[in-house]
Amino acid sequence: MPQSRVQYQEGFSFSDFIQAFGTEEKCLAALENARWPNGFRCPQCGAAESFGVIHDGRRKRYQCKSCRHQTTATAGTIFDSTKLPLATWFQAIYLITHAKNGISAMELRRQLGVSYPTGWRIKHKLMQAMQERDSQYLLQGIIHIDDAYFGGELSGGKAGRGSENKIPFVAAVELNNEGRPIRIKMNRVTGFTSEAIKTWTKKRIVPGSAVFSDGLGCFRATADAGCEHVAEIMGGRKPKEVPIFQWLNTIMGNVKRGLSGTYHAFNFQKYGDRYLAEIAYRFNRRFNLKGLLQRLLIACIGSRPQPERLLRSAEFCC
Repeated sequence: MPQSRVQYQEGFSFSDFIQAFGTEEKCLAALENARWPNGFRCPQCGAAESFGVIHDGRRKRYQCKSCRHQTTATAGTIFDSTKLPLATWFQAIYLITHAKNGISAMELRRQLGVSYPTGWRIKHKLMQAMQERDSQYLLQGIIHIDDAYFGGELSGGKAGRGSENKIPFVAAVELNNEGRPIRIKMNRVTGFTSEAIKTWTKKRIVPGSAVFSDGLGCFRATADAGCEHVAEIMGGRKPKEVPIFQWLNTIMGNVKRGLSGTYHAFNFQKYGDRYLAEIAYRFNRRFNLKGLLQRLLIACIGSRPQPERLLRSAEFCC
């Protein structure tokens, strides 16, 4: 059996991490280089290379000589107003990007040596950056789509799709011409209705793509969103008996095992999109494990600040 080039590719070892980001100074230099690869540019007036540097004991500040605006490398990013050392943030980025099945906030706080509330905030801020970054990319070409649920039946409650404890979400995988998975998207929906699927499709799939489903009625709405819909009627067959959905079924099996194994208890109803986005983010970048940390660092720089009230609100968007 040939070796998988994904599984056996060169990664970014812990020794590599320590060598590259083992001190606060190295972390700050990496952050500044990622934010201003062509040199400092004032976020207020756009002036470049005309600035002074002020050291206030905590963070190095840049002051623009044109407009006198002061800023730091962390201002306006996911790290905005943080009291934690940058080294702690970089350690968290490394742990989250290199944990194949994810890492819980409880385990993260143990590894970082912080309190649980701090570990939870770090975890959710980084997941939010992942979610915002992946929302910029759409699936296109050949897409396989399916309905999925997280949660089991309540004692004495309804069974199947009608269970009060099951949270619905859409899972879709983009395949290449050889039928292999390229990237995935997973998002909660209000329910499997035509309107919900039409809205979801318009936001996440390029019009003209070929969308294959198991024939569930709501997926016909992908055609209303400008895609070509192809229904593969199950006819009572089990998922494993339908080869066309092999990759989607395999991915979803891994997703559910990873969620239940890593996160023993979390509010999927409220924060499910972030947890799904974390899994999708790593999967979609699995061909370059060595660059995962740097790519998430750039996503954090591009993400807006996330104060506690925003983290807790977890706005729902299908």
